[in-house]
Amino acid sequence: MKWVRTIVDYAAALAFLGTVLVTRNFQLATWVLVGASAVALAVGWIAERRLAPLPLFSGVLALIFGTLTLVFHDPAFVKMKMTVVDLLLAVFLAAGLWTKKHPLKVLVGDALVMPDAAWRTLTVRYAAFFFACAVINEIVWRTQTDATWAVWRLAAMGAAVAFSLTQTPFLMKHLQDPKDAETPEPPEAGF
Repeated sequence: MKWVRTIVDYAAALAFLGTVLVTRNFQLATWVLVGASAVALAVGWIAERRLAPLPLFSGVLALIFGTLTLVFHDPAFVKMKMTVVDLLLAVFLAAGLWTKKHPLKVLVGDALVMPDAAWRTLTVRYAAFFFACAVINEIVWRTQTDATWAVWRLAAMGAAVAFSLTQTPFLMKHLQDPKDAETPEPPEAGF
C-alpha cells in the first residue's frame, strides 16, 4: 500500500500545481487543493485505517489555509501555509532538542536504531532544513508570480526527498542492530 502513502503525500500538491499552470486561476487551484487534500486524507484513512501524523497535520493546514484563501479571496493564505508548516516543524524539532527529547526518534519508532548523539545531529539537520524552506518560501511567495510559487511548492517537496536521501550515508554510518543498541544506564539511587 505504499502507493496510497504517495497519493496522500503528493496528490493535492500536484493537482494544485497542474490547475495553476493550466488555468492561471489561483482561486480555482485553491478549490482543487482543498478538495484534493480532503480526498487524499479520506483515501489514506480508508486504505490504511489510520492517518499518519505528518500528512494529517499538513492536510488539515491545507484545508484551513485553503478555506481562508477562498473566503477572503487572498492567495497569501495558501502561500503562507507552507511557511507555517515548515516553521512549526523546525520549532517542534528544535524544542525537542532543547528538552533533550528526540522527536525524530519518536516519529520513526523502532524502525531505526541509532545512538542518541546521532539522533541529535539528524534532528538539527532537519530543523535547519525546515527553517531554510520556510525562509525561502517567504521570499518566493512575496517576490514571484503565482505560477512560479506553485512550481516552487512542488520543487520544495522534491528538495525534501533529496535532502532525506543526502542523509542516507549518515544513517548508514550510525545505524545499529537493535540487539546491539546502547542500553541506557539506570538512574542513580541517590545515595
